[in-house]
Amino acid sequence: MNAETAGYMEIEHTADWELKVWALELSDLFEQAALGMYALAGMVLQSRPRLSRSIELHNVDSESLLVDFLSELLYFSEVEEIGFDSFDIRINECVLNATLHGAPLETISREIKAVTYHNLAVKEGVSGLEVRIVFDV
Repeated sequence: MNAETAGYMEIEHTADWELKVWALELSDLFEQAALGMYALAGMVLQSRPRLSRSIELHNVDSESLLVDFLSELLYFSEVEEIGFDSFDIRINECVLNATLHGAPLETISREIKAVTYHNLAVKEGVSGLEVRIVFDV
Protein backbone atom coordinates (compact mmCIF):
# COMPACT_ATOMS: atom_id res chain seq x y z
CA MET A 1 0.00 0.00 0.00
CA ASN A 2 1.47 3.39 -0.91
CA ALA A 3 0.62 6.95 0.11
CA GLU A 4 -1.29 7.56 -3.10
CA THR A 5 -3.73 4.67 -2.57
CA ALA A 6 -4.13 4.93 1.21
CA GLY A 7 -3.48 7.49 3.88
CA TYR A 8 -4.82 10.11 6.23
CA MET A 9 -4.49 13.81 6.92
CA GLU A 10 -5.73 16.16 9.63
CA ILE A 11 -8.44 18.63 8.61
CA GLU A 12 -8.87 21.97 10.40
CA HIS A 13 -11.85 21.82 12.76
CA THR A 14 -13.14 24.55 15.07
CA ALA A 15 -13.44 22.66 18.37
CA ASP A 16 -12.56 19.00 17.84
CA TRP A 17 -10.11 17.12 15.61
CA GLU A 18 -11.05 15.89 12.16
CA LEU A 19 -9.28 13.34 10.03
CA LYS A 20 -9.70 12.60 6.33
CA VAL A 21 -8.90 8.98 5.49
CA TRP A 22 -8.74 7.20 2.14
CA ALA A 23 -7.94 3.70 0.85
CA LEU A 24 -8.90 1.30 -1.90
CA GLU A 25 -10.35 -1.38 0.41
CA LEU A 26 -12.55 -1.04 3.50
CA SER A 27 -10.09 -2.96 5.70
CA ASP A 28 -7.28 -0.61 4.63
CA LEU A 29 -9.53 2.39 5.34
CA PHE A 30 -10.00 1.13 8.92
CA GLU A 31 -6.24 0.62 9.30
CA GLN A 32 -5.47 4.14 8.05
CA ALA A 33 -8.15 5.55 10.38
CA ALA A 34 -6.47 3.83 13.33
CA LEU A 35 -3.01 5.05 12.35
CA GLY A 36 -4.35 8.57 11.82
CA MET A 37 -6.11 8.58 15.19
CA TYR A 38 -2.90 7.48 16.89
CA ALA A 39 -0.93 10.18 15.04
CA LEU A 40 -3.43 12.86 16.15
CA ALA A 41 -3.01 11.70 19.76
CA GLY A 42 0.78 11.75 19.46
CA MET A 43 0.92 8.13 20.53
CA VAL A 44 4.37 6.53 20.83
CA LEU A 45 4.76 2.82 21.57
CA GLN A 46 7.54 1.12 23.49
CA SER A 47 9.70 -1.15 21.35
CA ARG A 48 9.15 -4.19 23.60
CA PRO A 49 7.33 -6.31 24.59
CA ARG A 50 5.26 -6.90 21.46
CA LEU A 51 1.61 -7.74 22.16
CA SER A 52 -1.37 -9.00 20.14
CA ARG A 53 -5.10 -8.78 20.68
CA SER A 54 -7.96 -10.28 18.66
CA ILE A 55 -11.32 -8.59 18.37
CA GLU A 56 -14.65 -9.30 16.71
CA LEU A 57 -17.18 -6.52 16.21
CA HIS A 58 -20.70 -6.54 14.73
CA ASN A 59 -22.77 -3.56 13.66
CA VAL A 60 -25.36 -2.44 11.12
CA ASP A 61 -23.16 -0.49 8.68
CA SER A 62 -19.57 0.47 7.86
CA GLU A 63 -19.78 3.79 9.71
CA SER A 64 -20.97 2.21 12.96
CA LEU A 65 -18.37 -0.53 12.61
CA LEU A 66 -15.64 2.10 12.15
CA VAL A 67 -16.74 3.99 15.27
CA ASP A 68 -16.79 0.72 17.24
CA PHE A 69 -13.33 -0.23 15.96
CA LEU A 70 -11.70 3.10 16.80
CA SER A 71 -13.51 3.19 20.17
CA GLU A 72 -12.13 -0.26 20.95
CA LEU A 73 -8.62 1.00 20.20
CA LEU A 74 -9.19 3.97 22.52
CA TYR A 75 -10.35 1.53 25.22
CA PHE A 76 -7.13 -0.49 24.87
CA SER A 77 -5.04 2.68 25.16
CA GLU A 78 -6.91 3.99 28.20
CA VAL A 79 -7.50 0.79 30.18
CA GLU A 80 -4.65 -1.53 29.17
CA GLU A 81 -2.23 1.26 28.16
CA ILE A 82 -1.36 -0.42 24.87
CA GLY A 83 -1.49 0.74 21.27
CA PHE A 84 -1.16 -0.96 17.91
CA ASP A 85 0.94 -0.34 14.82
CA SER A 86 0.09 -3.39 12.73
CA PHE A 87 -3.37 -4.67 11.83
CA ASP A 88 -4.78 -7.78 10.17
CA ILE A 89 -8.37 -6.68 9.51
CA ARG A 90 -11.07 -8.72 7.78
CA ILE A 91 -14.50 -7.24 7.17
CA ASN A 92 -17.35 -9.37 5.87
CA GLU A 93 -20.63 -7.50 5.54
CA CYS A 94 -20.98 -5.81 8.95
CA VAL A 95 -18.65 -8.09 10.91
CA LEU A 96 -15.05 -7.12 11.64
CA ASN A 97 -12.46 -9.65 12.76
CA ALA A 98 -9.02 -8.30 13.48
CA THR A 99 -5.72 -9.24 15.01
CA LEU A 100 -3.98 -6.17 16.38
CA HIS A 101 -0.22 -6.07 16.98
CA GLY A 102 1.43 -3.46 19.14
CA ALA A 103 3.15 -2.67 22.41
CA PRO A 104 2.70 -0.83 25.70
CA LEU A 105 2.36 2.94 25.41
CA GLU A 106 5.40 5.08 25.95
CA THR A 107 3.54 8.40 25.65
CA ILE A 108 0.31 10.02 24.46
CA SER A 109 0.62 13.77 24.02
CA ARG A 110 -3.07 14.61 23.38
CA GLU A 111 -6.20 12.92 24.71
CA ILE A 112 -9.04 11.79 22.47
CA LYS A 113 -12.25 11.40 24.48
CA ALA A 114 -14.44 9.76 21.82
CA VAL A 115 -15.02 8.98 18.18
CA THR A 116 -18.14 10.77 16.93
CA TYR A 117 -20.76 10.12 14.26
CA HIS A 118 -20.71 13.81 13.22
CA ASN A 119 -21.04 13.86 9.38
CA LEU A 120 -19.56 10.35 9.30
CA ALA A 121 -20.05 8.65 5.93
CA VAL A 122 -17.88 6.11 4.12
CA LYS A 123 -18.09 7.14 0.46
CA GLU A 124 -16.68 6.18 -2.90
CA GLY A 125 -14.16 8.87 -3.85
CA VAL A 126 -12.09 9.51 -6.94
CA SER A 127 -9.43 7.02 -5.85
CA GLY A 128 -11.32 4.52 -3.69
CA LEU A 129 -13.07 4.87 -0.35
CA GLU A 130 -13.01 8.04 1.74
CA VAL A 131 -14.27 9.05 5.16
CA ARG A 132 -13.98 12.04 7.46
CA ILE A 133 -13.89 11.29 11.18
CA VAL A 134 -14.42 13.84 13.95
CA PHE A 135 -12.91 13.11 17.35
CA ASP A 136 -14.15 14.65 20.60
CA VAL A 137 -11.19 16.02 22.54
